[in-house]
Amino acid sequence: METDALHLLVVDDEDEIRELLSRYFDKQGFRVSAARNGAELREAIASESVDLVLLDLGLPGEDGLALTRHLREHWRGAIIIVTGRGDSVDRVVGLELGADDYVTKPFDLRELLARVRSVLRRSAAAAAPATNAAP
Repeated sequence: METDALHLLVVDDEDEIRELLSRYFDKQGFRVSAARNGAELREAIASESVDLVLLDLGLPGEDGLALTRHLREHWRGAIIIVTGRGDSVDRVVGLELGADDYVTKPFDLRELLARVRSVLRRSAAAAAPATNAAP
C-alpha cells in the first residue's frame, strides 16, 4: 500500500456494497477504509486523513443527509453520495447540503471511478494556491 495514495472512506450499511467498493477502489490504487454508520464515519474522519467519502443515505441511526451536513460543517474533504434514493428532492437536498456529487444505485463502477477522480481533481485545484495571480 502506498502511503501517498488518496484515501477514500466508504460508508454503507450493506456489507456487499461496502466490500465491493472497498475492493474495487483498492485495486484502482486508492487507500480505502470502510464504515457501517455515522459513528464509525465520525471516528474515521477524526482519526485519519480522508480525501473523499462515498456516503450512503439510508444508514441506521443517523441519516446520510444529516451526516452530509455535519461533514460540511466540520470537515473539508469531498463527499459523493452513493444511494438507492433516486428522488430528485433527495438529490437536490444532498447537493445543497454540500455533497460534491450524487450517484444512484445500481451504479457502474467505472462511472463511479470517473466521478471520484473528477471530484478529487476539482478538490485539489480548489485547494492549490493560485500561481498566476496578478500583482
